[in-house]
Amino acid sequence: MTALKNDRFLRALLKQPVDMTPVWMMRQAGRYLPEYRASRAKAGDFMSLCMNPEFACEVTLQPLDRYPLDAAILFSDILTIPDAMGQGLYFETGEGPRFRKVIDTVADIEALPTINPEHDLGYVMEAVRTIRRELNGRVPLIGFSGSPWTLATYMVEGGSSKDFRKAKAMLYDTPQAMHMLLDKLAQAVTAYLNGQIRAGAQAVQIFDTWGGALSDAAYREFSLFYMERIVHGLIKEQDGQRIPVILFTKNGGQWLEAMAETGAHALGLDWTCDIRGARARVGDKVSLQGNMDPSVLYANPQAIRAEVARILERYGHGSGHVFNLGHGITPEVDPAHAGAFIEAVHELSAQYHD
Repeated sequence: MTALKNDRFLRALLKQPVDMTPVWMMRQAGRYLPEYRASRAKAGDFMSLCMNPEFACEVTLQPLDRYPLDAAILFSDILTIPDAMGQGLYFETGEGPRFRKVIDTVADIEALPTINPEHDLGYVMEAVRTIRRELNGRVPLIGFSGSPWTLATYMVEGGSSKDFRKAKAMLYDTPQAMHMLLDKLAQAVTAYLNGQIRAGAQAVQIFDTWGGALSDAAYREFSLFYMERIVHGLIKEQDGQRIPVILFTKNGGQWLEAMAETGAHALGLDWTCDIRGARARVGDKVSLQGNMDPSVLYANPQAIRAEVARILERYGHGSGHVFNLGHGITPEVDPAHAGAFIEAVHELSAQYHD
């Protein structure tokens, strides 16, 4: 594999010295970019974009051609695993992802197949290989998956949910059924991420989008437990390089200490968390990623720069910080504002690295 020309993202995740704070954005390949919208129109629809490795590569690289980002993230969707398990993923205009089959019973869970990444999700593995080849060492490539709990909510609800009524009813009524589902999903996520690592992903992130909807006890039992299992099952080194793992639980700031004990290298923070307090709580155990409110990007470039400066000052000196948004960039953001954000991180962060 080609040597990396810019490895500050990987170095920061491993708490090694860097010249400036690295930055990337969740959903950096997305609808805020006109070139993304053009590619999606050419592909026909979102799933056609995801399932074509050439298109997936094209949109993964688009933000890197605009901005001096420090990492690329695979263009895909967190719901590829349930789709590969036969749930029938489709997208309803204005309603988001839906499944043709819904998990209602233990029999439904028992019928879920074991996933072979190369066979059942080969289009993702081929996309990873294609992106790595086209990146040619510019920056590292991040692979990702949804967490078992997050995937389970979609599979039980049949799509997005505001209150997770069906998923939480299963969790409390028949916890053994939910554990059976989460166990299958943890095995699938582990295999999926290891497949991405073998194909060329140089770091991986687990998106626990809906972990923050759980109570303290339920989060630890039904979300964190399975993410820790995944972390322990992941390939630790590939091609002589360590593969850092990032855990991101949205609205999960109260569990940072527990998350830091999982073996992950870094924790993603949403914008509700104070990064100075988070750094004090986790100490040297993990790096931190985040955590600007994505809505700041609606403001003018001077306001964006001021917020970047504030977060950098709150984190303080030294490595172990990857600058990011506290969640994904939103479709209505002006691409010029995203550029101002990235420029501000690089320009203002050098003073914090000796």
